[in-house]
Amino acid sequence: MLLRMQIFFALSILGMVCDAARPVRSLSRAVSRKGPADASKFDRNIEELIERIHDLSNENHNVDANARGGISADEILEDPNVRTGGTVLEGIDVSAYYGVLGKVFAMYRPLIEDGFIENLPKTFVCILSGRTDCGLEAELTKTVSLELGKPLLSLLSSVKSQTCTRSSTSSEPSLFQRSYLRVDDSTVEQFSAFQEIMTALSRLSLSDKVMSAWTGLIDMTFPAIVTHGSEFILTFLQTPMDYVKIALQFGIAMPALDQNEQCQQGDLKQLLMWGIRHNVSWSFGDSILDMFLAPESTLCSYPGPDCQSLPTVSFSRTLKAVEDNPTALLRCDHDNLARFNDTLCADIITVGLQSSSTLSTFCNALSILNPTEVEQVWSNTCHVIQALLLPILEDRSDCSGDIPAPPPPGPRVSRSLSLSQLLCNYGNWTNASDVDAGLVTLCSENDRQEFILAVCSNIQLMQALMNNNPNNSWLWNFCVNSSDGYMVSQFCRYQTWTAETVDPTMVAVCWDQDKERLMILLCQNLDLFTVVFSHVDNNWLQLNCTEAPTQPDINSLVAASCQYSEWQNVMEITIEMISMCIQNDDKGFVLEVCANATFLNELLHNSATVWVGEYCTVSLNSTPTNPPVVFSIPDWCNYDKWSKVLVDPSMVELCWRHDQMSFNKNVCCNMPLFEKLTLEPQNEWLMSVCVDKDTKDILSQVCQYSDWNKPIIVDMTDLALCAELDSLNFTQKVCTNTTVLQNLLANPDNTWLLAYCANHTGPGSGGGQGGGLLGFKPVEQCQYHSWAAALPDTSLLNLCWDYDQANFVSSICTNTGLLSLLTKEPYSLWVGTLCTTYTNYTKGNSQGKTNSTSTDSQPCLVRDIVRRLNWTCSADFSPACQPGSSQTQALQLLLRCGVKVLQHRLEGLLTTHMASVVDQATSVTVVLLVALEESQMMSLRVTENIRFNVLKSVVLYLEKETNFDNKRVLLQCFGKVLTSLMQTGRHGNSDGFFLIKVTEEYFRIPLANLRAVLSAVDITTVRQILQYFSRNQGTLQFTDDYLGTMVSVLFQTHLVRDGSLFPELVPLLALVNPADIQSLPPLQTNLIVRNTINSNIRSLSVEQRRAFGRWYSRALSSLNMTAGGPSFIRDTGNLIVYLPFHSFQHLSPAQLLAGMDVLLMNTLSHLQQQFVAESLIRTFRNLTVEQFRRLGNLTCLSDPKDLQVYRNTEAFSVIQDNIRACVAQGLRGPSDMISSLFLNGSELQSPGSLSAGRVLQLASFLPWLGVDFLQKLSQSQLSPALTALVSVPFTPAQASVIVDKVSLNNSLALPGQLQKLGSLVSGVKVETLWNLPSDILLSSLPDIALHTPGLNPSQANTITTKLWDSPEVTGWLDKVEPLLPSTPLLSVLTRASLLLANRTLAGRQAWNTQQAKTLFKEAVKTMPNLSTETFLALGSIARGVSCTALRQLFRDKPTFSSMRSVLAFMNKQSVPLHSSLKKCIIEELYYFDFFSELLGEFGAQIALALPVSTIKKFPADMMDTLRKIIVKDSHHFLLLPSTKQDILVDKMVQRLGMYTGEFTEDEFRSLGIMATYVVDEVFVQVVRSFFVESLEFLREFCYNSSKRDIVAQILQEPGTFGPVQNWTPETLNQVDRFLFFLPKETLQQIPQALMTPGRIERLFLSQHRWESGAVGALCIQGRDQVEQTQLFERQQFVLQNFLGFLKVGQVKPPALMPTCEKLHATQPSAWSTDSLTGMSPAAFSCSLELFGQDPFFSSYQQKLLLQKTKEIYGAARSFSSSVITQLGRIASQLSVAELSVIRLSELSTISALGAVSTWSSRQLAVLSSSVLNSTQLGPSQLDSSTLVAMGHILCGIKDSDMRSLNAVEFSKAVLWLGGLRLSCSEEQQQALAGLLSHSLAFGPISSWGPEVFIEVGALSAGLPDMAMSSLVKEQIEGLTPLAVSLIRADKFAVVFDPAQISMFSYEQAKAVTEAQRLLLSPVQLTAMSMVLTVWDDKPVDFRGRSPGLALCPSPLCHLLGLLMVLLVSAL
Repeated sequence: MLLRMQIFFALSILGMVCDAARPVRSLSRAVSRKGPADASKFDRNIEELIERIHDLSNENHNVDANARGGISADEILEDPNVRTGGTVLEGIDVSAYYGVLGKVFAMYRPLIEDGFIENLPKTFVCILSGRTDCGLEAELTKTVSLELGKPLLSLLSSVKSQTCTRSSTSSEPSLFQRSYLRVDDSTVEQFSAFQEIMTALSRLSLSDKVMSAWTGLIDMTFPAIVTHGSEFILTFLQTPMDYVKIALQFGIAMPALDQNEQCQQGDLKQLLMWGIRHNVSWSFGDSILDMFLAPESTLCSYPGPDCQSLPTVSFSRTLKAVEDNPTALLRCDHDNLARFNDTLCADIITVGLQSSSTLSTFCNALSILNPTEVEQVWSNTCHVIQALLLPILEDRSDCSGDIPAPPPPGPRVSRSLSLSQLLCNYGNWTNASDVDAGLVTLCSENDRQEFILAVCSNIQLMQALMNNNPNNSWLWNFCVNSSDGYMVSQFCRYQTWTAETVDPTMVAVCWDQDKERLMILLCQNLDLFTVVFSHVDNNWLQLNCTEAPTQPDINSLVAASCQYSEWQNVMEITIEMISMCIQNDDKGFVLEVCANATFLNELLHNSATVWVGEYCTVSLNSTPTNPPVVFSIPDWCNYDKWSKVLVDPSMVELCWRHDQMSFNKNVCCNMPLFEKLTLEPQNEWLMSVCVDKDTKDILSQVCQYSDWNKPIIVDMTDLALCAELDSLNFTQKVCTNTTVLQNLLANPDNTWLLAYCANHTGPGSGGGQGGGLLGFKPVEQCQYHSWAAALPDTSLLNLCWDYDQANFVSSICTNTGLLSLLTKEPYSLWVGTLCTTYTNYTKGNSQGKTNSTSTDSQPCLVRDIVRRLNWTCSADFSPACQPGSSQTQALQLLLRCGVKVLQHRLEGLLTTHMASVVDQATSVTVVLLVALEESQMMSLRVTENIRFNVLKSVVLYLEKETNFDNKRVLLQCFGKVLTSLMQTGRHGNSDGFFLIKVTEEYFRIPLANLRAVLSAVDITTVRQILQYFSRNQGTLQFTDDYLGTMVSVLFQTHLVRDGSLFPELVPLLALVNPADIQSLPPLQTNLIVRNTINSNIRSLSVEQRRAFGRWYSRALSSLNMTAGGPSFIRDTGNLIVYLPFHSFQHLSPAQLLAGMDVLLMNTLSHLQQQFVAESLIRTFRNLTVEQFRRLGNLTCLSDPKDLQVYRNTEAFSVIQDNIRACVAQGLRGPSDMISSLFLNGSELQSPGSLSAGRVLQLASFLPWLGVDFLQKLSQSQLSPALTALVSVPFTPAQASVIVDKVSLNNSLALPGQLQKLGSLVSGVKVETLWNLPSDILLSSLPDIALHTPGLNPSQANTITTKLWDSPEVTGWLDKVEPLLPSTPLLSVLTRASLLLANRTLAGRQAWNTQQAKTLFKEAVKTMPNLSTETFLALGSIARGVSCTALRQLFRDKPTFSSMRSVLAFMNKQSVPLHSSLKKCIIEELYYFDFFSELLGEFGAQIALALPVSTIKKFPADMMDTLRKIIVKDSHHFLLLPSTKQDILVDKMVQRLGMYTGEFTEDEFRSLGIMATYVVDEVFVQVVRSFFVESLEFLREFCYNSSKRDIVAQILQEPGTFGPVQNWTPETLNQVDRFLFFLPKETLQQIPQALMTPGRIERLFLSQHRWESGAVGALCIQGRDQVEQTQLFERQQFVLQNFLGFLKVGQVKPPALMPTCEKLHATQPSAWSTDSLTGMSPAAFSCSLELFGQDPFFSSYQQKLLLQKTKEIYGAARSFSSSVITQLGRIASQLSVAELSVIRLSELSTISALGAVSTWSSRQLAVLSSSVLNSTQLGPSQLDSSTLVAMGHILCGIKDSDMRSLNAVEFSKAVLWLGGLRLSCSEEQQQALAGLLSHSLAFGPISSWGPEVFIEVGALSAGLPDMAMSSLVKEQIEGLTPLAVSLIRADKFAVVFDPAQISMFSYEQAKAVTEAQRLLLSPVQLTAMSMVLTVWDDKPVDFRGRSPGLALCPSPLCHLLGLLMVLLVSAL
């Protein structure tokens, strides 16, 4: 029988499916009948049975045979018999159906035995999919099902109709009955029987033994019942649950990442399904109980007779309505079903997940269907569910009893009374105490708009609601968030503020949101100031009233605004207008407005102007008040009168803040007045601010408030001292800090603190994190009865527990309902623990006691039954025990307690599998409930009930899950729903824990996925992420790339969507990329955004500031800038400074003057500075002293002619001070400015007559006056100015003159004298240094190292030699470190072991490479096993590691962390790494698998040593890593050979996809310094707008000759500046030094009037400034002589052309004659030789040193200059040492005879001539003889300092004499000599090499390591052939490129075989000269080409920019090359 019923049910369901599907496929086409001939008996029986079924159906329903297959499920439901219920069953021949069913069962019996049941799912799937090949059995099943479906639907309809209730006059059923149990009025009567049963149960007299026996029986039988019941439940629950799960998985498609790594945001049910799929442990047991068995909440605090029941309004705080959830559960037209692989079936089939046979069959059947068929199965199954649920869920009309039939179908109209009509009648809320807090909550959520208008806009009502009921405290935040300007409009009505009504909170809000207006009013309106500061809690306000704003014309304002005759429309009259008229036209206002009763009444209707009525009432009976008086310190702070009058405390506060200096003098130091003022309690703060310094020091030591947080004993006297003398801090840090106060109160002696704190704080000022005792009244604030409606926040909860424990326990711990609510919140979980402890304690102490609470004394059936059953239940019985409570509540409580008890017993009995099945079933049920609620089929508040458990489960999953792909989907695709869940509750405290935990996961996203995940999150989630970052940024640790990516996503994606997000991005602004700033939406007019940028712009980099400026300029035009008025700059703020110059230049002089303070507070570019200076000083001729003082250095950029107008004025001295400051800082201006302002006096003609003060004024300009001028000054003139002179950059010759004069009487041997010289130390003679004691030198080294140019080589050698000769030097390492790079290797070599005695000290020093190698060799002697740790412990010594040791180190520990630590160590070294070390590191690391990961750790200098052949193989990501490395540290890139620079950048540009299209700004900036090294074809495509806007930025780059031509071409394009003929002064200011890039023929076309001498000098100064910068110096160093000469010729042409020197026949006016100042500003060689030789003797002599240093003078020009020198100083014989020193390069034109007679007695003179490299061999011989003769020393007596000074003169010594040189002294000098390109002969070179190989020097050449070769430098070129040919790899690595180039060509070809040449570095190979290459063999050339062309596959030498020509002329060459390679590999 059971099996028959199962088949009946299954077939009935299938029948509904087929019936629903009939319109698509009719049965006649689906059944294929067989003929009699081939039909078996079984088949015939099936056919007969089918016919019988059809006939039976016709008899019962009178349906025509032709329409058998056409009845759909909808048609069945339209049948009136079916819809009315009951009648159709009467008409059906049930017995006939039963007979047919019996035949069907008999027919199916053999099928069942053959596995029909197992295959039934497969049959269903086949039928539901619409396939026609399902078999005859399936057709029978389908036919039977069609006919059995109708009776089932009829049965359901009948059952539904029987449960319908009729109308009744009884009271309305409860919410629970109607919504959950679905009972109506008639059912309520049945509860009376329930009450009788409960009463009987409660009165049963059962003894304890009976109850004990009953309990024992339950305990004994329950486990067995559960065990057997579990098997039964598993059998009947697992499979159906799996079917439902599969259906849900198909119908609820879960979001997934697409190909673009994006996904749609999922909703709640999708989140739940995703969790089920990914094993998230949803725990919904308690949530389901809360849904169905939650106790009814009441709007009253205590239900009872006094509580009037309010109409029940059902509302739900679910996430969203159906329109926001496109996936509806019961929608049968799905077109986005989930994939089969995303369902449980995929796991069953592919993974082999254990399941029932029917489910496995079902899944296999689905797996073979195509997507269309799967959709058909879903659609048909969905129709079945609809057919089943519709009769049950449909709101049937027949359930209405007497209600008439519904009207014809039509649009549904929702007819219901509005909430305001039912409950929220705000007009009746006049008495706030009668309004229940729950009703306020209800109306705010469901009637939001009306609520805001009626409550939030009525400040009196809102305050009354909050004051009368603490549960309404949330109203404040609610109304604040209702609109942006709400708080200002409602509270900031300053004209209505009085001392009694103003609240400190109100002041704080207005200060935060209306600061500017409030500050102005406080500064201008004394009455308002007094009102605000009358409250001590407002003393934190900081006002700035020192600069009173300009007063407007009151009369014009009154005339314009107070036209009362036009005040017709009240809505147009603003509060500001009324206030202004009252203050300034009070009489007219009273007569015209107050006297007009009609108009006044209209004003009073507006709540904002009600106060006008009170004003008019007072004013009509009194005299109008005077206008407010602007605050004046002298008027109000009249301290002399204070001792005689009563002073208001607010005035005391005012004067203290704004007149502290006078206040301290007249109040704090006036004890009678001080004591009088402190008698007023509000002035007690004076005791803390007026204490003396000694007292303050004592207070800081005694009042250690931070330590008082700990439970320590604090002396009572210390407390009293702090309370008395530091009352303000004491009150804030003790009284308002609960923790500190409780710790101190633990000492009984400190109980006085309670009274003290109560007296020193006002009500409501409780402060700390957890609240405070002050002003806290438990009786008023701990309203426990109201907590059920609105839970308290953390502070209130803690305070009530701390200070009201007795009532807390009695009210909370005994109230199970409230306790349950509290324990669900993370912030109040501790309450449950405390209450459990209390309950256990009270239970233990209540044994034997008969007394009980008043609640327990009342009879309560439910509680008594629970106690009788001995159930432990934490539910709150009070609602069900109150009189008049409903029986529904009792039933709910009883069921809830029973389920809880049952749940507790089941927890230990269920198996793991059973528990898992139950959890899954619970989760699936919740998904169904969520879907039903979203479909508006029920309202169980599912979302609200499961919210906590969902978040808790998600957090646990995120903590445990290790697969980020899963976590990513959860964060990216469900971020919106998670954020919504966390924000559903009213109290933020309840979700703080989850918010933190979920937000933390967004900061754990791998960098590779960060952009995709953050781009997809919801804007609300973004806000939470930003808030979390802002709170925790101090503890969060992220890389710059991580944060950069984060801020890039926020700028490019989320700010575009919501501009209001900008203020929250402040913590990340410093990390934003300039390109991302450009993507900002147009928010320029948004005041909040602009103010945010202005407030934080100074913390940004220059690039970021400029980017914000470019963004802001998009909203500006020249017209609206001009129309902005004088205040435009101030109105715009700091952003104005960073506008592109093409916008900035439209600012008018008036605007610049008015906004000078804004401009000067920011960093103006040089171009902007010049524009501001020229505009202001040229336009205004009456600038004040203060304005010039504020202009500062900008004064130097103005035209000297404009400054002359201020001569003989007060401002002129300030101008001179500004110019001096510029010169002192190296900011030189035009020569005319210096000459006209400082050096044009006749007094300079006689220097000896100058006063010491005048010399001090001229200190910065003395270098321009020359050596001769300095020699004429006396010691008395120079000594007083010494403090200024020590910071002036004098040349060594000039410094020498000054030092000689100032040290005449003050010996430098005295302590401290040498340090006082500052930069003048470069002028101290070597002889003087040698005679100074070692301790004097040692103490002076730190100061000497700070100055530039510092010591010359001779001076440095003298000091190092003297100090290192001392045996105590090993203890002086820290002091001699400044000169370690200048210390000879020999000095270190002889003390290596002693230096390593203290390895820590030695490891801290900045050793050079050769020194580090020497020390490392010594160190490893005692360290046989070198580990990574010991290696790093060596410090800077480790930089000298050999390749062999490093290779072993890497191989011993080949881990990524070890390699990274070594690389990090290398990158931190202050001394550059040697090329051999970099090459070794690369070769060893290249073959590790993690090489690509290590690339980011290489650092610039190691990464740039990578061969280009390796770099060109990099993928895009590695190439981008290399790009970032170079951009971050571009110094090493500029040191590369130019060929490698070009090829490296070319490969990089190709790989990064920048080779085609425009060269954009982003691409240009991303390349950094490399941007100008791209090929010309790319560079010429640079975006022109970027080029023009960024000219000042572009001028800092390095350009080769071709790039200079391109820049010149771009400058003249119409889209940039056009033809040069049309250029303006502003254009030239922007072009600046780029002018030198223009061709000569173009330069000639520039208008002559523009190229003034001053502008030409500024161009040269700009070029000099760039060349002396970090980029320019290295750029010039890397350019060959040809390029440098080309650039110089352009500069020379500009000067000579525009100054008229190139005009033939023109007589040059005297003004064009160069002066010393002009030559300093330009370049001497740029002037014509005639003009130089035509200079006056004084001008020529002061410029002589400049001539000697200029490298661009030809020999002929040098001869002419020498001739002019002789004219001034006489013959060479008479040249003084200073003249010879200044001659420099010009001295090379002296004849041999003249050289033989000059005096070379001083080493400074020898050093000057030894630096010249252009001597002939004859000149050198004469010079060397002159040196020996002048010093009266023989060759063997020359010390190292003299040898260093001789320099190139050394090659003048005969080779025979060279061999007699002191080997030790020469070895000490070789450090400098080895860096010179000496012109010594081969014999001389060998002689010098012999000295180096002396036993007292470096020993035999075969023992030399690379450190010696590095030290000797170029002198290694003189090694003997045999020794050089025997060099090994390490020795070759030590050869310097200069040494390689100096080896004689024939010798080079002999000594180096191909194997040795292949060991060369690129730098060494590139140094090989053309003469050397010509003598190499083909094999040697091949080896050389392999080194030079490491970036290409063919042997091409790119040194000459070859396009790729082969160097091998014949096949023999290739053969020899192959042999050479084999030979190298064999070695």
